[in-house]
Amino acid sequence: MPKKKLFLIDGSALAYRSFFAFIKNPLFNSKGENTSAVFGFVRFLFKIIDDENPDYLAVVFDPPGPTFRHKQYKAYKATRQKMPEDMRDQIPKIHKMIAALSIPIIEFPGYEADDVIGTLAKRASSVGFETYLVSGDKDFMQLVDDGVIMYNPKRTGDEIEILDIKAVEEKIGLPPAKIVDYLGLMGDTSDNVPGVPGIGEKTAVQLIQQFGSLESVLDNAEKVSRANVRENLKTHRDTALLSKKLVVIDTAVPVDIDLESLRCKEPDNETVVRQFQELEFNSLLSRFTRKAATSKLDYVVIDAREKLQELLKMISAAGRFAIHLETTAADPMRAEILGIAFSLEPDQAFYLPLKAEKVGATPGLFFQESGDLFGLVPVAELLSPIFKNESIEKCSHNIKYDILVLSRYGIGLQGGSFDTMVASYLLNPTLRQYTLESLALEHLNHTMIPPTESPGKGRGQISLTDSPVNDVSQYACEKADITLKLRQHFAKQLKTTQLHSLFTEVEIPLIYVLMEMEKAGVALDLPFLEDMSREMASKLDQLITRIYEMAGEEFNINSTQQLGQILFEKLKLPRKRRTKTGYSTDVNVLEELAKVHELPRALIEYRELTKLKSTYVDALPKLVNAETGRLHTSYNQTVAATGRLSSSDPNLQNIPIRTEIGRKIRQGFVPSDDRHVILDADYSQIELRIMAHLSGDPVLLEAFQNDEDIHTKTAALVFEVPPEQVTADHRRRAKEINFGIMYGMGEFGLSSRLEISREEARDFITNYFIKYPKVNDFIIRTISEAREKGFVTTMLNRRRYLPDILSNNRGRREFAERTAINTPIQGTAADLIKVAMINIWRRVKTEKLQAKMIMQVHDELVFEVPKSEVETVKKLVKQEMEEAIKLNVPVKVEIGVGPNWLAAH
Repeated sequence: MPKKKLFLIDGSALAYRSFFAFIKNPLFNSKGENTSAVFGFVRFLFKIIDDENPDYLAVVFDPPGPTFRHKQYKAYKATRQKMPEDMRDQIPKIHKMIAALSIPIIEFPGYEADDVIGTLAKRASSVGFETYLVSGDKDFMQLVDDGVIMYNPKRTGDEIEILDIKAVEEKIGLPPAKIVDYLGLMGDTSDNVPGVPGIGEKTAVQLIQQFGSLESVLDNAEKVSRANVRENLKTHRDTALLSKKLVVIDTAVPVDIDLESLRCKEPDNETVVRQFQELEFNSLLSRFTRKAATSKLDYVVIDAREKLQELLKMISAAGRFAIHLETTAADPMRAEILGIAFSLEPDQAFYLPLKAEKVGATPGLFFQESGDLFGLVPVAELLSPIFKNESIEKCSHNIKYDILVLSRYGIGLQGGSFDTMVASYLLNPTLRQYTLESLALEHLNHTMIPPTESPGKGRGQISLTDSPVNDVSQYACEKADITLKLRQHFAKQLKTTQLHSLFTEVEIPLIYVLMEMEKAGVALDLPFLEDMSREMASKLDQLITRIYEMAGEEFNINSTQQLGQILFEKLKLPRKRRTKTGYSTDVNVLEELAKVHELPRALIEYRELTKLKSTYVDALPKLVNAETGRLHTSYNQTVAATGRLSSSDPNLQNIPIRTEIGRKIRQGFVPSDDRHVILDADYSQIELRIMAHLSGDPVLLEAFQNDEDIHTKTAALVFEVPPEQVTADHRRRAKEINFGIMYGMGEFGLSSRLEISREEARDFITNYFIKYPKVNDFIIRTISEAREKGFVTTMLNRRRYLPDILSNNRGRREFAERTAINTPIQGTAADLIKVAMINIWRRVKTEKLQAKMIMQVHDELVFEVPKSEVETVKKLVKQEMEEAIKLNVPVKVEIGVGPNWLAAH
């Protein structure tokens, strides 16, 4: 009969291990709380439970206050560093988590966790238990015997070291019974146990092996061959004996605990789930959440025309439904529809399996009735009345994708007035992800069918196209059902947080604008980009030759290790930062080194050229859609916390404009033919104008109202020179100050940007606030309100939560303060261009113009316009962009027209 297994966990040791395992990449929840220690601790508990299946389990912590060892030696643990603040804040959460998991927590006043663990281990061993001591502390080796084993979690990863009697002797060179002698000799720096000076691990082992015990070593000190060790043993005899006494684990602690009370119990699922949700441990939630009972769910496959017609009647009566498309690809411009799931009521959904023709000249979707192998019924005419009826609300998770895919089949979707992904983003714009699965866990306590278990997913499974309809149906119906439930949940929250207007009047209408932009795409001048690629390859070859000449040898330029050797060992350039693999050669380091040597500047140019060639010049032509002949990006509403749009697959917003080659890439973006031109409209200094409006500073307001150059104005004021005497360097510095203040930059940041002393930077900032006093008032007021409310808002009430605004950690608090200053400005700029895009899109449709909005890049809109409409569109775009949101200063838009994007900018 196998022995009962008891696991005793050194709680403090595991907490430290868990915290420092994530020290280089700590985990934070959306409130800005460090959760690394809790996450690592709980995950390791699960590892023990899953891998070892213990019968009994307990976590033992050190009690507050001194123990008997402090009475024996006042300096005991005196040198131990204070627990990091971020870790200390997590200890109560760890205790709560352990309690929720129904695992006993043990603390005994006056005794360390080691003593309580030792006592319980010996007691359990005496009644036939096999006890595992979960800790990496060497002290525990003294306890190892036939019934006690050390279970040592390594510093990182999930590797475990198991130490029985034989393993201890192999690892240390001594049996467990001699560990206290060994530790007494060499001491323990972590606990400030002194030991004997000059005796380390190796010497301690040799001495105990030679003489048998610490006392015998001390008695035979004269026989020790090394003079310094011999003298130290004589001089520090009492210290050695005290040290041994301090490291002996007391196995007779009067702790009154019945071993049976440590038997593993079922956790409190409800409490665990609630705590996981608060901590945002979504990856662990599925262990405790359960899908709704299948008997409660009503998921139906529509396999007959009568069922479909009945469903359409039900939708008309309900006036609302959630939709989920089951498709073959994530790219909406390439995806084919396999089926559509509808949900009208919670726990109810319908799946309509479809046969889709390849999207081409004659796209189509067909419904095949069961039992009729040849009867394909076109469904567009059946679905269109429902889909185009704007009075029927359509809800989806990422509805832009659905609208775009359906439009390629000639099916319009109107009335798409709720998107659960966008709603969740507005409510909390700092989440790491907005997947349906993660939101279902967080808000509905529901674990969806994992992607690896879904039809067509996971290794060895058949494709989704070939999966049985009933399997696909369950997966698709669940998505529609969950979407509907989230819609009901988020709709209430949007109203209580005053975000409903922003959601319905800006974000939802914008979906249709972005969908049409993505579908329209942009044309590329492929021959031009091919020529540019060849030119860049030739320039790179020349640059590589120069680099080798400057280095005096050939080497792998892309190897940071080899580059570090060239720069710092061969050329003896000033060393900056070291990394684990060698010297840092990031761009900041190279820019500093470029001041003293020409090679780093060539390396920077090489990296920039290589990146632009691979990321844009060579990559973009490969991404052109074969059906449309155009490049189609995706615009993301739920990425940037400020509200700005981002672009992906490909990212068109990161093409540099400040470098000659970056600008030249824009020359490759062209209209579809010579009957069209590119029109570019760009806001001028929009964030500074918004700051002038929000601060109400009279000097700033006057400057913009008089159409003065704001950087020249600031230079004249800060440097106290007449405007006509402002130099280019004055203006450059003033520009850095203007934008630096707006982004909450302090004296350190400004001194780095301007390469001046911190005192000089402080004087600039002080002088700036003297000249623009209301800007300083705005900053103070904004930070104060952020501290009071925990969030800041834009002019349209977009929120950004700032959990670190009251943090005791200075770095995190100051970052939150900078974010508080910038968000109302940058977020309002994001709202402004979104409103402008919606209004322009509506007017283009109302006035039946052929112009198309094809790109959005930060504060810039790009259009493809028939030459006959240029003047009309210029006036329309200028008017709508300048009047999108009313400010107390003029909003200025610069418009250009040309045969390509560069020429128009």
